[in-house]
Amino acid sequence: MKKIKNKTKKLSSKKLQKVIKRIIWENPNKQMNPKQIQKKVASENNIDSILYALESLVKQGVIIPKDNYKFQANKTFLPEPTSSLTYEGYVDMTRSGAGFVLVDELEDDIYIPKKYMGSSMNGDRVKVALFNGGRKRRKKEGRIIKVLERATKQFVARLRVLNDVAVAFPESDALPVEIAIKKEDIREAKDGDMVIVEIVKWPNKPNRPPVGRVKSVLLANNESDKEMQSILINNGFSLSFPDAVMEQVMPMSDKIPEEEIAKRRDFRSITTLTIDPHDAKDFDDALSYEKLKNGDVEIGVHIADVTHFMAPDTPLDEEAYDRSTSVYLVDRVCPMLPEKLSNNLCSLRPNVDRLAFSAVFTFDEKMKIKKRWFGKTVIHSDKRFAYEDAQKVLDAGKGAYFTELNTLNKIAEHLRKQRFKEGSISFETDEVKFKLDENGKPIEIYLKTRKATHLLVEDFMLLANREVAEYIERKSKGGPKIPFVYRIHDLPDRDKLMDFARFAGSMGVKFDIQTPKSIVESFNKLSEQAESNPELKILVLMGVRTMAKAVYSSDNIGHYGLGFEHYTHFTSPIRRYADVLVHRLLARNLDRIYRADPKQLEQQCKHISNQERKAVDAERQSVRYKQVEYLQQFVGHSFEGLIRGIGERGFYVELIENFCDGMVSFESLGEPFFIERGRMQARGKHTGRKFKMGDHLKVIVVAVNLEKRQVEFQVEEQPKRRKSRR
Repeated sequence: MKKIKNKTKKLSSKKLQKVIKRIIWENPNKQMNPKQIQKKVASENNIDSILYALESLVKQGVIIPKDNYKFQANKTFLPEPTSSLTYEGYVDMTRSGAGFVLVDELEDDIYIPKKYMGSSMNGDRVKVALFNGGRKRRKKEGRIIKVLERATKQFVARLRVLNDVAVAFPESDALPVEIAIKKEDIREAKDGDMVIVEIVKWPNKPNRPPVGRVKSVLLANNESDKEMQSILINNGFSLSFPDAVMEQVMPMSDKIPEEEIAKRRDFRSITTLTIDPHDAKDFDDALSYEKLKNGDVEIGVHIADVTHFMAPDTPLDEEAYDRSTSVYLVDRVCPMLPEKLSNNLCSLRPNVDRLAFSAVFTFDEKMKIKKRWFGKTVIHSDKRFAYEDAQKVLDAGKGAYFTELNTLNKIAEHLRKQRFKEGSISFETDEVKFKLDENGKPIEIYLKTRKATHLLVEDFMLLANREVAEYIERKSKGGPKIPFVYRIHDLPDRDKLMDFARFAGSMGVKFDIQTPKSIVESFNKLSEQAESNPELKILVLMGVRTMAKAVYSSDNIGHYGLGFEHYTHFTSPIRRYADVLVHRLLARNLDRIYRADPKQLEQQCKHISNQERKAVDAERQSVRYKQVEYLQQFVGHSFEGLIRGIGERGFYVELIENFCDGMVSFESLGEPFFIERGRMQARGKHTGRKFKMGDHLKVIVVAVNLEKRQVEFQVEEQPKRRKSRR
């Protein structure tokens, strides 16, 4: 086998493990020692990092140690053989029609020229073949040979009907070609209507349009409503549920049979509370409190038992998996489950019996966990608190359920302190919220405030998620690994960290990147300093950008940001399908050992992670639309702002007063600019004027384009241009 070449000097921990796993699995009968493996990896990772990666892979059960300190593939987990020049990944399409395929195993993306994109679109999961020509290529290039999974099957488009021909012109950049529609497939739509089109046939030859059918006419109350619906549809999320799903849900009853209660641990007599946002309707979680006779406290983390209502391989389950997540736009929620389940049957509402899957912990007087229990339960919530209402009780030191809330808060504070001591990173980034009028127009923008009660709930959810993952890990000891769904987070990108540390130093902040531990300590110190020095908040935001993205995987590498070796998502099955899978796997491993198909499970993890990325994109697009809509009324006004990003065409400024952002083009500054390393600073070619991340300046809103969601600023005081020396 040829060496796997890597353009970057060092591979991250996650990428290194994947490359080593591929090397060993492609030679399943061969035993290799660490030095042989290091040669084949062909990166600048030292032997210690190779050894650490090998030990991690042994723990995961994917390779096995042999005599003379050699390693070999564990054939129990060996995947089907694949070509070393063929990969699977996700498409990131450019405006030109070319694209990149993001592949987990590779440090660099694979560039796909437009003519080799086939019928693939942005977000599709594809199989890509690398070019294996004679000439040496500077970048990895390839061609898409198969679309494995479509990211989007529906589009919002403008319908045009010409005699016997109908054509739909999508509004989304994701599909830059028209859709052919048979006359009989336009249903009740008319020429000029905005419609939702479903693709029924993708072209198998280049320059052929896809064929679709009209699902419905897009009905919107106003332009904003239309835009929000379009954002959901164009990101691959349906506005309604299929008839087969609703037929399955319709007869479901909220009455719990006595035989079902008899199978479960009964918590209905134990004080139980929910604490959620004031406008929440889907209550995923509840906390129970009981003081035991010996002085210990038993805390139950009770999670909606969605799997009781949703059997595998049913229309409801297939639709939930297809969506994989609820999507939270500024003014609406696109739920993963139909409302009857998400807001009623599964929701842990007060004063009614509800089915739950629970993680129960017994704490001693020093707030150490003495005992853990996991299992199916029936609960009865006594009180539904909004975060603000629970906070008032804590602040006043009296009120309904003060004893319970106070004890829960003290234990949560202890868990939090312990978590940071063990390596969690404190990243408190601002979350923008909107106040809307009756027509959905933004009239105020503000930042969400996090109270002690937010942290209280968060810490118990983190505890349950970690403990469930550790339970599965303990159960795996002494035998092959139990395949499971983990929430993983890799180490930060080394090059980005170095650029960030240099920039932080220029702002007087020392940032030690020598070891993973020192990085954590530096981040936490920075977050603490930013609390009293708002100018340092830009550094916190930049620090977040150096971080890898958390994803779902059956290949556990730990969660770097939380400092957990084992972590999963167990606490939100109403809105995340990953939690549904975790509930099923945990339930089947409570009284025996069950091993799912690891290959199928990993594919499910990839799908869920991809859906999560799309949901995040949709949520950001809705926030962006509302920000631009808000700024329409301020054209010609000046605001103070901070530089939050630097691009090829200009730099981006966030306004201090309303948290909206826009771009100052280099063209408006009257000279070309050099972008310095790491995109931390731009320098004028003629004047030498510098604009760097975090700079405070005054700008004028000169143009707002709601359709393109773009805002253009100009610096209020233009720099004086130096005379040419010529």
